[in-house]
Amino acid sequence: MKLVLGSASPRRSDLLHLLGFEFRILKADCSEDFDPTEKPENIVMGIAQQKADALLPEISEEEVLICADTIVYLEGEVIGKPSDAANAVSLLSRLSGKMHDVYTGVIIQSSNLHVSFTVKTSVYFRSLNLDEIYHYVAHFNPLDKAGSYGIQDWIGLIGVEKIDGSYTNVMGLPTHELYQALQKINA
Repeated sequence: MKLVLGSASPRRSDLLHLLGFEFRILKADCSEDFDPTEKPENIVMGIAQQKADALLPEISEEEVLICADTIVYLEGEVIGKPSDAANAVSLLSRLSGKMHDVYTGVIIQSSNLHVSFTVKTSVYFRSLNLDEIYHYVAHFNPLDKAGSYGIQDWIGLIGVEKIDGSYTNVMGLPTHELYQALQKINA
């Protein structure tokens, strides 16, 4: 099976490599706008499908495209990627001491195949002090991450008390579920 990852995310690429797959990467040039009143599952599936629709014309007959979208959902609101460092500090302050959910929608598609699923993980942050938040924002790169953090980064190591669900889902690609889906397709 020839795979194409429809994402420029280095974390998704690393995770797919760790699964042992070879693939090429395409980046979708499409809007990631959404209706904030939609259910989070519908938001991630809608954006993942937009990415797949944009990239399908660029893949060959024998290739299978994988597209994903991940959001952080706190108290009924989508927490996206921060616009700048000050916004990252604000978003992390909002997540501090609270539980939030991370949703990822995955589309696996080719000319004759369409598989889709969503995965939800609950993440529990301890209360973070401002020095910790400023340190993270200054020394790591929160600007390209939903919710302003990477669970695999320093803030995840010191701030996440527990999770309920898939760890790799919080990184942006639920590997267990993806692997199972690809095994069924390849059977």
